[in-house]
Amino acid sequence: MDETNKGFMKHLGGLELKQISETQYEFIVEVKEMHLNTGKIAHGGFLSTIADTGMGTAAHRVAGDRRCVTINLDMKFISAGLLGDKLKGGVKILKKTKTLVFISCEISNDKEIVVSASGTWKIL
Repeated sequence: MDETNKGFMKHLGGLELKQISETQYEFIVEVKEMHLNTGKIAHGGFLSTIADTGMGTAAHRVAGDRRCVTINLDMKFISAGLLGDKLKGGVKILKKTKTLVFISCEISNDKEIVVSASGTWKIL
């Protein structure tokens, strides 16, 4: 089930996750006015959501399309995402067990890393 353009994500403009290899995926999202906080940079909640959605969708795919839920999400906000930036997310499956998927994600604009994230997903 691909939920990257449904439910909550459709309100943020959605994202499309593309498989690069057996363990790597990527997505691109443009920062729009609605994604900015009062400081005129990409809101941390928006960045967390796209990281969680990208990694969660990758977990779902590597788990054979079984539903997966986030049980841990670690975010490091390194630099700012600005209006008009095209943020590229690189998602890597670190390990999959029978019940868990461990994943990392790096989101960058065309100049630098904006977010480094990692998490664990439970396969239901």
